[in-house]
Amino acid sequence: MELFTHTLPNGIRIIHHPIDSPVGHCGLFINTGSRDEKENQHGMAHFIEHVIFKGTQKRKTYHILSRIDDVGGELNAYTTKEETCIYATFLRQDFERAIELLHDISFNSIFPEKELEKEKEVIIDEINSYKDNPSELIIDDFEELIFKDDPMGRNILGTAETISRFGRDDIYRFIRNNYHTDQMVVCTVGKITPEKIIKIISRYFGDVAANLRQTSRPATLPYEPQRKDKVMDTFQTHTVIGNVAYDLSHPRRPGLLLLSNLLGGPGMNSRLNMSLREKNGIAYNIESIYSPYFGTGVFCIYFGTDEENLNRSLKIVQREMKKLRDSKLGKLQLHNAQRQLKGQITVANENKENLMLAIGKSYLLYNKVDTLPQIYAQIDAITSECLMEIANEILDPDQLSYLIYRQS
Repeated sequence: MELFTHTLPNGIRIIHHPIDSPVGHCGLFINTGSRDEKENQHGMAHFIEHVIFKGTQKRKTYHILSRIDDVGGELNAYTTKEETCIYATFLRQDFERAIELLHDISFNSIFPEKELEKEKEVIIDEINSYKDNPSELIIDDFEELIFKDDPMGRNILGTAETISRFGRDDIYRFIRNNYHTDQMVVCTVGKITPEKIIKIISRYFGDVAANLRQTSRPATLPYEPQRKDKVMDTFQTHTVIGNVAYDLSHPRRPGLLLLSNLLGGPGMNSRLNMSLREKNGIAYNIESIYSPYFGTGVFCIYFGTDEENLNRSLKIVQREMKKLRDSKLGKLQLHNAQRQLKGQITVANENKENLMLAIGKSYLLYNKVDTLPQIYAQIDAITSECLMEIANEILDPDQLSYLIYRQS
C-alpha cells in the first residue's frame, strides 16, 4: 500500500493513499468523542457533529448540503465514544471543493440558535427511535452496566434533558477544550498527486491555530462483573454477555479479534450462528462484538430469542465459550479461521470509502497504517495456545457480566 504523509506546523497530520479512480474520498478525523464529555455535556460530541452542518460564516445549511451534492458527491459524519469524523466522497476534479468544505464546516461553523433548537428536536427523535430498537439499545445499556459511573459507560446520543440545555457557548467551550490540532488527521484516497495534496490541504488547514492536547484521558474505573434483568415491552428476550477486554495497544488485540470472529462474527458459519440458529433454530440475530478503546475494551455476545428458549440459549452459548477455554483449535480449524478473517478484511478494503476511514482512524490512533501483508502476518502469528489463553481470560465465567431484556 502506497502511503504519503505530511504534518502541518499546527500539528494536523495528512495521510494520502493514491488509487487509480475517478472517485476520491477525504475525511477529517478528530480524536474526541462522547468519552471526553463531562456529565453535564452528555451527548455534546454527537450534537456538534449534527450542528456543524447548520451554517458557517459564509454558508447557510442549504449551501453546505448542496456544495458536494450538486456535483454528485456525498457528505457525511459520525461520532463514536472516542472520535469524530467528517468525510466526503467526490469526483477527483472536485477535490479542492471537498477539502474547502470540510475546513469550513469544521472551523467556521457559527451554530445559529434557531438551527440549534431545530436540531435538538431531530436528535431527541433519534434518541427515541433508538429506544425502539432493543437489539442496539441493549449494547449501550450493557456498557453502562459494566462501566458504571465512568464516562465510557454513557451512550453517544445523550439524553433529551442534557441535549435541551446545550447552547452556543457550551459548544464553543467543548470544541476549545477537545478539538486539538495534534489529535487531527486529514485522510485522502484518490488519484491526486502528493504535491496537490499538500498544496490544497495546507491552503485551508494550514492557518488553523495550533491547539495541542495537554492531558491524557483518565483510566476507567475498576471492573466488577454485573448481572441485571430488565423487563421490556419487546417481542423477544434480548441478552448480552460480556467482559472488559484488551485496549487498542494490547498485543493480544488481533487474537481476540480472531476469537470473536470465530465465535460470532459476520460469517454464517460462526460457532454461535451454527449452534443457535442452524442446529437448533432458536435465534435469528447472534453476534459477538469486540470494541477496543484507549486503555480499555469491551467484548460481548448478543442474541435475541423467545422467552421460553432463553435458558436453553444461555446454556448453548456457555457451552461454546467453554469449548474455546478447554480445547485448542486444530491446525485446520486455526488455518480456516485465519483465512476467513484475512478474507473479510481484504473484501472490506475493496470499498474505498471504508478504506479511507480505516486508514484515517489507524493513523489518528497509531500514527501508522499496517499494510495488508502486515495484517496477514499478525493474524498468521496467532497460535491455538494463544487463543486458548485469551478465551480463559476474556471468557472466564467468573468475570462475565449479563444483561437481559425480558419480555413483559
